[in-house]
Amino acid sequence: MILVSNFVWTQEIPAKEKDSIADLKIETSKRSKRAEKRDEKMQDTLSLNFEDIDPNSPARAAFYSAILPGLGQAYNKAYWKIPIVYGALGTSLYFYFTNNDDYNRYRDALKRRLAGFNDDEFQGIIFDQRTLERAQREFRRNRDLSLVITIGLYVLNIVEANVHAHLKQFNVRENLSVKPHYFFDPEKGGQGNLGLTVNFKF
Repeated sequence: MILVSNFVWTQEIPAKEKDSIADLKIETSKRSKRAEKRDEKMQDTLSLNFEDIDPNSPARAAFYSAILPGLGQAYNKAYWKIPIVYGALGTSLYFYFTNNDDYNRYRDALKRRLAGFNDDEFQGIIFDQRTLERAQREFRRNRDLSLVITIGLYVLNIVEANVHAHLKQFNVRENLSVKPHYFFDPEKGGQGNLGLTVNFKF
């Protein structure tokens, strides 16, 4: 009786081990298939994203903004930026023309004073020629500064359209996320591992 029991017990252990090995193989196969599907999905996503990139898009957007301010923003479909572009350029141009008109007024008045005439528009208001000279220099400086600002805004309009077109090709649909996770490695017999995953999408 004792011999029979020992024989049965010794036969049960290999059967359990075989079942465990078979279950481990099935689980490993399932995990490998899921990993393959994940890799295929990632490759398909990357290939689609690279196909959507137009290398000429940034240059085209900059060219359009150089021809007509705001046109590059319209090409990038950033329509809300167009009023900002024209508002900034319009304001700087307004100050340029205003300062230029005032500069011409004081310059003409000074010329007539130097020529010996007393019929300029500032007669009876400004009696000193030095005051006219200072006003002329001040408005000329303001006019030149307004021109520099206008040119800078025009260039900024071109650069913004170019940069936006670049960034548009790498648009992040979801926030960058860093998540710790615990997973089983099938190559190590199902041993658990602690990892860190960084997720981002173009």
